[in-house]
Amino acid sequence: MTDVAPSRLPDLISLAHEKSSEKRRALLRELTDHFFGTQPHADAESALYGDVMSSLAKDMETAVRAELSARFAQALDAPHTLVRRLANDVASVASVMLTQSPVLTEQDLLDVVRAHGQEHLRAVSSRALVPEAVSEIIVERGDDHTLDTLLRNDGAKLSRQASEAVIERAKANPELHEATVGRAALPPDLLNEMYFVVEQRLRAQILEHNARLDPALLESALAAGRARVATDDGLFPEDYSESLAYVEELKAAGQLTPQMLARFLRSGGQTSFLIALSQLADIDFHTARQIVERRELDALAVVCKSANLDKALFLTYAVVLLNDDGDAMGKAHAYARMYAELEKDAALRTLRFWRMRRSAAAA
Repeated sequence: MTDVAPSRLPDLISLAHEKSSEKRRALLRELTDHFFGTQPHADAESALYGDVMSSLAKDMETAVRAELSARFAQALDAPHTLVRRLANDVASVASVMLTQSPVLTEQDLLDVVRAHGQEHLRAVSSRALVPEAVSEIIVERGDDHTLDTLLRNDGAKLSRQASEAVIERAKANPELHEATVGRAALPPDLLNEMYFVVEQRLRAQILEHNARLDPALLESALAAGRARVATDDGLFPEDYSESLAYVEELKAAGQLTPQMLARFLRSGGQTSFLIALSQLADIDFHTARQIVERRELDALAVVCKSANLDKALFLTYAVVLLNDDGDAMGKAHAYARMYAELEKDAALRTLRFWRMRRSAAAA
């Protein structure tokens, strides 16, 4: 496009009252060319451009406003008035501005995410940097598609409070599992809360993350997790007291062995098995019950590996737990291979997060 001489700016501004739509469109484009052809601009001049172009744009067709938004989206000195107006336009106009404009302030973004719908929220969620305060509103107002977009953006900052809200939503919605587990900045204790609700490949990612975790960060994460853990996870089974007394008696006699746990399972003494397993692994009863009742054999592998139980004992537990399934032996052998490949350090670190419930209950 041909640059317009700076001396024509007053003439262009005087034409802003033109009634003809076609002439207003031509004027808007000429004024845009003039803006980019005469940079840099003083603040007062930039504000004047913004006022005039905003006035011209408001009555233009959507396609014209979208073109204008695309022209100014990456301009460092784009008029703030114009940028704000376009950012609050319909989604087809606003999206490129919301995604790219460096002129939009945090307050501008807050105003947008409070007032507009999901397309606007998703555009903001895709920005190179999303401030914590803006992310908090998006977590509160965004649908699952929007939240998925936000979680996959490493430039989106999430407070601890917003991260906890994300975890609660993700636990109930498999569509959010991958984005949640894959989020690099998610606090490790919250990441480990996802273990029992996600599929096997994502569990493997959690174990890998735990294995890489710096020891200092691990301690910090455990401390944060203990402050969050709820200790009331449900009622104990009716035979809990009787089974606990029996397990304690065996323990005092030196007879509480891994082999005894297998006998509990074979004889139908599941409560005794759960109590013994929780003591063996130093986890709480409710976590042990979740592992067994849901047949979380990969989680059982974490427990057994941490407790230095050999693969044969783990395989025994797996076969008994799967005894009413088709091809129980074949499935158990598949888990045994997984057990052999599981790194003990990753198992130990993962188990420490599960032990938080036991620690919190004893506090």
